[in-house]
Amino acid sequence: MSGCLEAIVLDCDGVILESVDVKTRAFASTVKRLGPQAVEILLDYHRSHGGVSRFEKYRHLWRELYGREIDEQTLARLGEAFAAACFEGVMRAPFVPGAEAFILAARERWPLYVASGTPEDELRQIFDTRGLTGLFQGVYGSPRTKADLLAGIIAEHDYAPSRTLMVGDSVTDLAAARAAGSMFYGRGEFPDQPSAADLTGLMDFIDGLPCPGS
Repeated sequence: MSGCLEAIVLDCDGVILESVDVKTRAFASTVKRLGPQAVEILLDYHRSHGGVSRFEKYRHLWRELYGREIDEQTLARLGEAFAAACFEGVMRAPFVPGAEAFILAARERWPLYVASGTPEDELRQIFDTRGLTGLFQGVYGSPRTKADLLAGIIAEHDYAPSRTLMVGDSVTDLAAARAAGSMFYGRGEFPDQPSAADLTGLMDFIDGLPCPGS
């Protein structure tokens, strides 16, 4: 370990890979037959809850559109349709600017982890196929929530929360960091939080951090 950090945890979509738009299109395609209102409800929730699993997003749609819970068979079918619609797109998605260079440099100094709302088996298949798995100490996804994933990484390895950095692009990522007591760096606009349009300045930000308790 180096500097003031003990570990770095990164979201995947919109932080490591430019795959947010791929998933937006996939969500729209899976509910298009339900009409424009369904598409609007689902995409609005998806855009404002980036780190939430796809299954929670479909549950939200059913509550808002029909006023009831979605049945498990329909939920599974939609989840499978979503996975089929977006898998190839995610496989081809480029890195977020600065992400690949940051990961390759940072892994020499700190343990890196992935915490994503994507189902864990699917996420690991993507990382295995793209040759990314070996760059991280652990790759974790749903059904555990982002908050549970981050807290679990910290607890399992006895990291100090104040010396752990969560890098995310959604309010879900920020909420997870706050719940865990960790630091946060945002990709995008986060009022009152360190953030930037991409990850090109992330290493400089880390190197300028004061050490907690020093």
